[in-house]
Amino acid sequence: MQLNKVTRRFALAGATTLISVSMLFSASAQEETIKIGVLHSLSGTMAISETTLKDTIEMLVDQQNEKGGLLGKQLEAVVVDPASDWPLFAEKARELLTVSNVDVIFGSWTSVSRKSALPVLEELNGLMFYPVQYEGEESSKNVFYTGAAPNQQAIPATDYFLEELGVEKFALLGTDYVYPRTTNNILESYLKGKGIAAEDIFVNYTPFGHSDWSKIVADVIALGADGKKVGVISTINGDANVGFYKELAAAGVSADDIPVVAFSVGEEELSGLDTSNLVGHLAAWNYFQSADAPANAEFIKTWKARMGEKRVTNDPMEAHYIGFNMWVNAVTAAGTTDVDAVRTAMYGQKFPNLTGGTAEMLPNHHLSKPVLIGEIQADGQFDIISQTEPVPGDAWTDFLPESAVLKSDWATLGCGMYNTETSTCVQIKSNY
Repeated sequence: MQLNKVTRRFALAGATTLISVSMLFSASAQEETIKIGVLHSLSGTMAISETTLKDTIEMLVDQQNEKGGLLGKQLEAVVVDPASDWPLFAEKARELLTVSNVDVIFGSWTSVSRKSALPVLEELNGLMFYPVQYEGEESSKNVFYTGAAPNQQAIPATDYFLEELGVEKFALLGTDYVYPRTTNNILESYLKGKGIAAEDIFVNYTPFGHSDWSKIVADVIALGADGKKVGVISTINGDANVGFYKELAAAGVSADDIPVVAFSVGEEELSGLDTSNLVGHLAAWNYFQSADAPANAEFIKTWKARMGEKRVTNDPMEAHYIGFNMWVNAVTAAGTTDVDAVRTAMYGQKFPNLTGGTAEMLPNHHLSKPVLIGEIQADGQFDIISQTEPVPGDAWTDFLPESAVLKSDWATLGCGMYNTETSTCVQIKSNY
């Protein structure tokens, strides 16, 4: 009996050891995925725009897994919700990099959320693809900016107002954070250089989620009391757009009276609006769902098959599509997901965009992108009325004196803020 007890004890110990080893192997197997961090707001004021981008990355991950994964491993999307809370973007970025151990992050919409995450990315040498138009005036080795810089959206849209629509007075309306303020600073300088008087430029900022637009719309209408043509350049973000466009319609303002060109309103935002009174107003992006190209038709077909016929595509989705596929190709070329190796392999990467051309990743971490002006239709889609050849993104604007002397070249100069007058690299520690 004693021997049987000893034998049984050893048998139990052996079984426990086998279970422990099995659990270790199981945990190890789970770590054998390549983890893709998704840092997009799924709640709060920006959920209207960002939830779709989370869905996009999950679709791209699944598509890559269907192709066999990457480097012999499956990809795994790790989703967090920073909840439109800007400091939370830093916290969630740190969680993705240190707890979830993701290999790359796709995320952020607003510049304040990107700038919140940036110090964490630089501290931990993480890599993030940022898919939304922004104000420029930044170049980090830890971010690839796949959305438009001002010279790929704001400046061409302003030129369209000046040259095609004959706008003489400008209302620059934006949400109160860094992207609208910096963009409008650039546009004010640009407009004054084009001969527009300071008193003919009306600038106004409102909080996220702002809903009472009656006075602001009245002020815009009053701007044209002297008979001069007024145009609105909108950097209003998130669900505040709903109230703004409703108030325009309520005031009887048509696109013929006061055209609006928006930089943050696309198909997703319009899908929640009654667009019957918005026909003729404009948006400037680098992609519209209505683009007539075989690659776009296939992308839309895949998206709707997955998400439903009512779901639309938009510009930041294309930016994620391009950025994700470039990252996959860079990882394949580097043979590793190591951030430094992938960064080097990213330079010069080319991938077909969804408008019939080719995007290229430049040494300044920006893409070459065509500029499209779209006119809102009654069905919530855009009629593309203007399209350029691909324009190289410029990290530092030519229209602010302090920025005009700067260039970004991470491939050759290893610097994102190189002063061409002094031939020196300005090192700035991110501290937002």
